[in-house]
Amino acid sequence: MLNLNQAAPDFQGVQAYTDGEFKTISLSDYAGRWLVLFFYPRDFTFVCPTELRGFAKHVDDFQSLKCELLAASTDSEYSHKNWFEKDLPQVKFPVLADTTQALTKAYGILNENDGSAERGLFIIDPEGKIRYILISDGSVGRSATETLRVLTALQSGELCPMEWHQGEDTLGKA
Repeated sequence: MLNLNQAAPDFQGVQAYTDGEFKTISLSDYAGRWLVLFFYPRDFTFVCPTELRGFAKHVDDFQSLKCELLAASTDSEYSHKNWFEKDLPQVKFPVLADTTQALTKAYGILNENDGSAERGLFIIDPEGKIRYILISDGSVGRSATETLRVLTALQSGELCPMEWHQGEDTLGKA
Protein backbone atom coordinates (compact mmCIF):
# COMPACT_ATOMS: atom_id res chain seq x y z
CA MET A 1 0.00 0.00 0.00
CA LEU A 2 1.38 3.39 -0.97
CA ASN A 3 1.30 6.25 1.47
CA LEU A 4 1.22 9.96 0.83
CA ASN A 5 4.43 11.91 1.41
CA GLN A 6 6.55 8.79 1.04
CA ALA A 7 8.92 8.00 -1.80
CA ALA A 8 7.30 6.96 -5.04
CA PRO A 9 8.15 3.39 -6.05
CA ASP A 10 11.26 3.55 -8.18
CA PHE A 11 11.46 2.15 -11.67
CA GLN A 12 14.36 1.93 -14.07
CA GLY A 13 14.74 1.20 -17.75
CA VAL A 14 11.06 0.70 -18.57
CA GLN A 15 10.32 0.63 -22.29
CA ALA A 16 8.11 3.46 -23.54
CA TYR A 17 6.66 4.83 -26.71
CA THR A 18 6.86 8.58 -27.16
CA ASP A 19 6.13 10.66 -30.24
CA GLY A 20 7.25 8.09 -32.83
CA GLU A 21 10.15 6.61 -30.87
CA PHE A 22 10.92 3.87 -28.40
CA LYS A 23 12.83 4.92 -25.29
CA THR A 24 13.74 3.55 -21.90
CA ILE A 25 12.55 5.65 -18.99
CA SER A 26 13.39 5.69 -15.30
CA LEU A 27 11.81 7.61 -12.44
CA SER A 28 15.17 9.35 -11.94
CA ASP A 29 14.70 11.01 -15.36
CA TYR A 30 12.14 13.23 -13.60
CA ALA A 31 14.18 14.10 -10.49
CA GLY A 32 13.76 17.72 -9.46
CA ARG A 33 10.48 18.13 -11.37
CA TRP A 34 6.85 17.51 -10.64
CA LEU A 35 5.43 14.43 -12.35
CA VAL A 36 1.90 13.25 -13.04
CA LEU A 37 2.09 9.51 -13.58
CA PHE A 38 -1.18 8.02 -14.68
CA PHE A 39 -2.08 4.45 -15.51
CA TYR A 40 -4.87 3.37 -17.82
CA PRO A 41 -6.28 -0.14 -18.39
CA ARG A 42 -5.64 -0.97 -22.04
CA ASP A 43 -4.82 0.33 -25.49
CA PHE A 44 -7.64 0.29 -28.08
CA THR A 45 -10.41 0.81 -25.53
CA PHE A 46 -13.19 3.35 -25.10
CA VAL A 47 -12.56 5.61 -22.07
CA CYS A 48 -8.75 5.57 -22.22
CA PRO A 49 -8.37 7.65 -25.40
CA THR A 50 -10.60 10.37 -23.95
CA GLU A 51 -8.21 10.70 -21.01
CA LEU A 52 -5.07 10.57 -23.14
CA ARG A 53 -6.43 13.25 -25.48
CA GLY A 54 -7.52 15.34 -22.50
CA PHE A 55 -4.09 15.27 -20.90
CA ALA A 56 -2.43 15.91 -24.29
CA LYS A 57 -4.60 19.01 -24.70
CA HIS A 58 -3.14 20.38 -21.44
CA VAL A 59 0.54 19.48 -21.87
CA ASP A 60 1.54 23.16 -22.07
CA ASP A 61 -0.43 23.91 -18.89
CA PHE A 62 1.39 21.15 -17.02
CA GLN A 63 4.76 22.22 -18.40
CA SER A 64 4.12 25.82 -17.35
CA LEU A 65 3.87 24.40 -13.81
CA LYS A 66 7.20 22.58 -14.28
CA CYS A 67 5.38 19.26 -14.38
CA GLU A 68 5.81 16.38 -16.80
CA LEU A 69 3.19 13.84 -17.85
CA LEU A 70 3.86 10.13 -18.03
CA ALA A 71 1.23 7.53 -18.86
CA ALA A 72 1.43 3.76 -18.45
CA SER A 73 -0.43 0.56 -19.18
CA THR A 74 0.48 -3.11 -19.22
CA ASP A 75 0.37 -3.16 -23.02
CA SER A 76 3.63 -3.38 -25.00
CA GLU A 77 5.45 -0.48 -26.57
CA TYR A 78 4.51 -1.98 -29.96
CA SER A 79 0.83 -1.88 -29.07
CA HIS A 80 1.28 1.74 -27.94
CA LYS A 81 3.01 2.62 -31.24
CA ASN A 82 0.25 1.05 -33.30
CA TRP A 83 -2.54 2.75 -31.34
CA PHE A 84 -0.96 6.16 -30.88
CA GLU A 85 0.19 6.55 -34.49
CA LYS A 86 -3.23 5.51 -35.76
CA ASP A 87 -5.64 7.09 -33.28
CA LEU A 88 -3.77 9.42 -30.89
CA PRO A 89 -1.13 11.38 -32.81
CA GLN A 90 -1.67 14.40 -30.54
CA VAL A 91 -0.24 12.51 -27.55
CA LYS A 92 3.45 13.44 -27.39
CA PHE A 93 4.26 12.51 -23.78
CA PRO A 94 5.79 9.08 -23.04
CA VAL A 95 3.63 6.03 -22.43
CA LEU A 96 5.29 3.26 -20.44
CA ALA A 97 4.91 -0.38 -21.46
CA ASP A 98 4.65 -2.21 -18.14
CA THR A 99 4.56 -5.66 -19.74
CA THR A 100 6.07 -7.30 -16.64
CA GLN A 101 3.38 -5.65 -14.48
CA ALA A 102 6.11 -4.79 -11.95
CA LEU A 103 5.35 -1.07 -12.05
CA THR A 104 1.60 -1.57 -11.84
CA LYS A 105 2.09 -3.89 -8.86
CA ALA A 106 4.49 -1.45 -7.16
CA TYR A 107 1.90 1.32 -7.41
CA GLY A 108 -0.83 -1.00 -6.09
CA ILE A 109 -3.14 -0.85 -9.08
CA LEU A 110 -2.73 -4.17 -10.87
CA ASN A 111 -6.03 -5.82 -11.74
CA GLU A 112 -5.13 -9.39 -10.83
CA ASN A 113 -8.10 -10.78 -12.78
CA ASP A 114 -7.03 -9.60 -16.22
CA GLY A 115 -3.48 -8.23 -15.84
CA SER A 116 -4.45 -4.67 -16.70
CA ALA A 117 -3.83 -1.49 -14.74
CA GLU A 118 -6.63 0.17 -12.84
CA ARG A 119 -7.09 3.90 -13.42
CA GLY A 120 -4.47 5.23 -11.03
CA LEU A 121 -3.05 8.74 -11.00
CA PHE A 122 -0.13 9.88 -8.86
CA ILE A 123 1.34 13.35 -8.45
CA ILE A 124 4.99 13.07 -7.48
CA ASP A 125 6.88 16.13 -6.20
CA PRO A 126 10.43 17.18 -7.15
CA GLU A 127 11.82 15.24 -4.17
CA GLY A 128 10.20 12.02 -5.43
CA LYS A 129 7.41 11.90 -2.84
CA ILE A 130 3.85 10.96 -3.69
CA ARG A 131 1.65 13.93 -2.91
CA TYR A 132 -1.65 12.85 -4.46
CA ILE A 133 -3.25 9.49 -5.24
CA LEU A 134 -6.43 8.92 -7.24
CA ILE A 135 -7.70 5.48 -8.16
CA SER A 136 -11.00 5.19 -9.94
CA ASP A 137 -13.23 2.60 -11.54
CA GLY A 138 -12.27 1.72 -15.11
CA SER A 139 -15.58 3.00 -16.41
CA VAL A 140 -14.94 6.59 -15.27
CA GLY A 141 -12.38 8.85 -16.93
CA ARG A 142 -10.31 11.33 -14.94
CA SER A 143 -10.13 15.08 -15.40
CA ALA A 144 -6.96 16.79 -16.61
CA THR A 145 -8.29 20.15 -15.39
CA GLU A 146 -8.90 18.76 -11.89
CA THR A 147 -5.39 17.31 -11.90
CA LEU A 148 -4.05 20.76 -12.84
CA ARG A 149 -6.07 22.32 -10.01
CA VAL A 150 -4.68 19.84 -7.48
CA LEU A 151 -1.13 20.29 -8.78
CA THR A 152 -1.42 24.08 -8.45
CA ALA A 153 -2.80 23.71 -4.92
CA LEU A 154 0.04 21.37 -3.92
CA GLN A 155 2.62 23.74 -5.37
CA SER A 156 1.12 26.69 -3.46
CA GLY A 157 2.22 25.29 -0.10
CA GLU A 158 -1.06 26.60 1.32
CA LEU A 159 -4.16 25.01 2.81
CA CYS A 160 -6.55 25.06 -0.14
CA PRO A 161 -10.29 24.55 0.34
CA MET A 162 -12.52 22.51 -1.93
CA GLU A 163 -12.85 23.92 -5.44
CA TRP A 164 -9.94 26.32 -4.78
CA HIS A 165 -8.31 27.84 -7.86
CA GLN A 166 -5.13 29.85 -8.22
CA GLY A 167 -5.70 33.50 -7.27
CA GLU A 168 -8.38 32.70 -4.71
CA ASP A 169 -7.93 32.99 -0.97
CA THR A 170 -6.38 30.05 0.83
CA LEU A 171 -6.75 29.06 4.45
CA GLY A 172 -3.13 29.82 5.31
CA LYS A 173 0.17 27.96 5.30
CA ALA A 174 0.15 24.20 5.18
